[in-house]
Amino acid sequence: MSECEPRGLRSGQASAVLPPWPRALAVIAHPDDESFGLGAVIDRLIAAGGAVDILCFTHGAASTLNQAHADLHRVRETELRRAASELGAASVTLLDYPDGGLAGIPAAELAGHAAAVAGRAGASGLLVFDDTGITGHPDHRAATSAAVAAGNRIGLPVLAWTLPTVVAARLSADTGQDFAGQPPALIDLRVHVSRERQRRAALLHASQVSPGAVLWRRLWLLGDYEYLRWLVPPEAAVAR
Repeated sequence: MSECEPRGLRSGQASAVLPPWPRALAVIAHPDDESFGLGAVIDRLIAAGGAVDILCFTHGAASTLNQAHADLHRVRETELRRAASELGAASVTLLDYPDGGLAGIPAAELAGHAAAVAGRAGASGLLVFDDTGITGHPDHRAATSAAVAAGNRIGLPVLAWTLPTVVAARLSADTGQDFAGQPPALIDLRVHVSRERQRRAALLHASQVSPGAVLWRRLWLLGDYEYLRWLVPPEAAVAR
């Protein structure tokens, strides 16, 4: 057991198996969230025989990580589509809401997009960032809230990628940035993953990644495992 591996997971033992969804929809705020955050889980779902579609609400054009002074609206769309292809995603739906402004968009409007894309794709479940936003980013939280509202509306479970509190605390201490995690009792799944495809996809976001990026420290701390929790459990997923 590594120094950052949580003990006392929910119900005493977190599941090591992802849900056997024939098709999942990943709902994210920005290009790179699908790779930096959800990449290893997406890869695992696809390796198990499922399909994954991606819904991204913004082009990420407000990012300050742009040393080349590129047209981020255009460049980040290209990066997203290339990274999604590397991960093996079935499709990408990219909307054009303002980066940094999702919290100001009516929640029902965002949820409507998530429900519509999930319906067209025939999704069995939704994959999102934890409701902490991981870094607390309002856009992350708004995207997840939209997915939860959509899941409750159309009767789909919602599974969230999270960090154990011990990993979040270490990242915060190491980087000076704020990371939010969950205590072991609120983690439902501890899943063994491969990082190879995730790393390749992450590197395709060339405008956003660097050798010293916090991403690499997080992946090192997590090792070959990802941690997830149900925001809408399968037993609660009933269309309304």
